This record gives sequence, C-alpha cells and structure tokens, in this order.
Amino acid sequence: MSRSRAAVGCALATALVLGGCGAEIESDDAKASGKVTVKRCGEPVEYTVPERAVAYEGGSADKLFALGLTEHVYGYVMPPANPPVSESPWASEYAKVKMLSDDLLNKEVVVEAKSDFVVAGWNSGFKDERGITPEILDTLGIQSFMHTESCFNYPGFPEKVTPFEALYTDLERLGKIFRVEDKATQVVDELRGRVREVEAKAPEGDPVPVFLYDSGTDQPFTAGNQVPPNDIIKTAGGKNVFDGLDERWTQVSWESVAEAEPEVVVVLDYGDMPAQKKIDFLKKSPHTRGLPAVKKDNFFVLDYNEGISGPRNIDGLEKFAAYLRELQS
Repeated sequence: MSRSRAAVGCALATALVLGGCGAEIESDDAKASGKVTVKRCGEPVEYTVPERAVAYEGGSADKLFALGLTEHVYGYVMPPANPPVSESPWASEYAKVKMLSDDLLNKEVVVEAKSDFVVAGWNSGFKDERGITPEILDTLGIQSFMHTESCFNYPGFPEKVTPFEALYTDLERLGKIFRVEDKATQVVDELRGRVREVEAKAPEGDPVPVFLYDSGTDQPFTAGNQVPPNDIIKTAGGKNVFDGLDERWTQVSWESVAEAEPEVVVVLDYGDMPAQKKIDFLKKSPHTRGLPAVKKDNFFVLDYNEGISGPRNIDGLEKFAAYLRELQS
C-alpha cells in the first residue's frame, strides 16, 4: 500500500478527529443524572451517565473519543494484538486517560479502577470463560455496553445488524447514554457521507473476489459477513469470497480459498504477526502460492483497528477503495 494512499485516509481521519472533540454533556442536572433506557445488544438496559468509563481495545475507546467523551473515560485496556495507541487519530485523547492493562479484559481491572461503565465486544472483551460478562458486572453495579457488531451470537439477546450499521448504532446509543445525541448524529452523518462518496466511485462491472486473511497456517481464519471487513470489501466494489458465511471471524479450509480464486488478498495486520510475515507465508504455501491474487502480488494491508468495529472502519474503507480503483485503472 503506497504512502500516498495511506495519507488520504489519515487526512480524512483527522477531519473526523477535529469534529469529534469537545462534546457538551447535557447541562440540565435532572436529565444528566436520571436514567435512560438503551439497548445492550437486544436487551433494554437503564443507564445513568457514566463518569469512569473503561474501554477495551481501540474500537471501544475510539467511539468514545469520537463523541468528545474523554472526560468521562477513566482508562483503557489494550491487549497485545492492538497496534500502539500513538498510531490512533485520537492519540492525544488516549494520552489524557490511563492505560490500565496491556492484557485481556478482566473483572479485577474493572473493579480496581472503580469503573461505572465498560465498553467491549461479546466474546472478545466480555467472555464467560474469563469471568467478565455484562450479567456479572450487573451484579456488581457496573454498567456495560457491547458493540452491536458483536451481538450476533450474544446468549438470550442476540442482535444481527450489518457491520457499518452496527457502528452507527453504537455511536447513536452511546450518544444517548452520555446525553450527547446531537454530537452522535453529527459524527454518524459524517461517516455515512464518507461511505456514500466511496460507493459513488466504486468500479463498475463484476465485483472483484477478495479473501481476507487474518491468521492460521493449517486452516485460515477469515471474515464472514458479520464483521466490518465484509462491508469494507463490498462497499469498495469487491466481494468477500466468504460473505455467504453468517459468521464473524471464522475458520475455513484452504481448499475453499483456492476454489474461490480471489483476485485480491486483504491481510489483517496486528500483534506479533506483522502483515509481511503473513504475505511471505501465502507466497510460499502450496495452498496459496497459485492463487490469482498471490501470483499478481495483489495484497492490501488492513490495520487491526480498521478491521474491528470503530470509526477507523471508514478510514480502512477509503484506503481499500482507492487501492481497488488503482488496481482496475
């Protein structure tokens, strides 16, 4: 991916950052201190305005920062897979709050922080096996909110929304919880406008078959139709070769990848497996070295925070769309 293409997305991200600062919380004490009912996945939940929010991963923190809620964020938990927060369009906002842990989200960190609100995804931050779920936090009197994109298989209260719509939904719901509905509307309208601009420029003709490579050597992990890369690929003018899978991040077979004959491979870049190592593997593996995309060296690197639910999804969309247009010009 060329530096010039990356710069386009950064410039647009900067515009969103500048528009996302300084949201004013509802000044009416009665409104601000009262309760409001907002859905947490499919479950209606009563919320008071949080004052010590804890965000898990970049997508959660970005959503809060984009709404101008830095003063209501106590800190964040950032696992090793997440790229450095210094690379975020909201780096200055991260610097104003505490980094609570560089490990996975757990109940102890949240309790020690005396948090009154936790934002994470289901089966990523919140997980039964690690003893931190919305239900458990409810018993402790700690409010919680889940990314709508992750609600696909949430027990008891599932909610199925396409990934970009899930992003907009989260911003609107968080806006309601924090009483900054006008700011949320402004941010969502800007994101929708950027998506419409990409759609208007999408290449004509049959969509390009695209395979997203997350990880895995024996069997690959990839994106089904319930995660942001599916919308990124589709909106830009491509077709996720596994968009028929009603899944989030999922395992498939190399045989199914080969049968799909992808013309482009999107490589998710994160953690201790940098994108170039993954590309080197795909070029050498007998399963993939014959793929059209690999033969043509058609690799696009998608940053981790552009692939998980958050405002940076739209940065990733703009960059990938520019890549596809250049590829087909």
